[in-house]
Amino acid sequence: MTALRGGVTGTVTKASPGSVEETVARLADLVAARGMQVFAVVDHSGEAARVGLELRDTKVILFGSPAAGTPVMAAVPLSALELPLKVLVWDDDGQTKVTYTAPETLAERFGLPLELAGRLAGIGPLTDDLVGT
Repeated sequence: MTALRGGVTGTVTKASPGSVEETVARLADLVAARGMQVFAVVDHSGEAARVGLELRDTKVILFGSPAAGTPVMAAVPLSALELPLKVLVWDDDGQTKVTYTAPETLAERFGLPLELAGRLAGIGPLTDDLVGT
């Protein structure tokens, strides 16, 4: 796991070769190809610009599968605070980064048994494919 600026632990950050826009589009394609769905794309920088503020290119993609997430939320209702899964795609001084909360962190936070924690683990391979590692 990599810590972001400001000491945020429990997150994983990977460098993406594409722009923020390209990375978001590719992530949406990969999510769909795996039979999941994108529930929302939150354009933080776009909304900031809309009210006259400046923010580095910053977008959060919420995605998942009701078949995978529902058993987790049924067992641990508070896990709905973190589901669907989220990936932050952001510009870090000209380098696109992809950051998400590590599945192990989520499992520990909510005391998920291994069977349920495994339902969240696909975010690692998905983001590896996204960034080409």
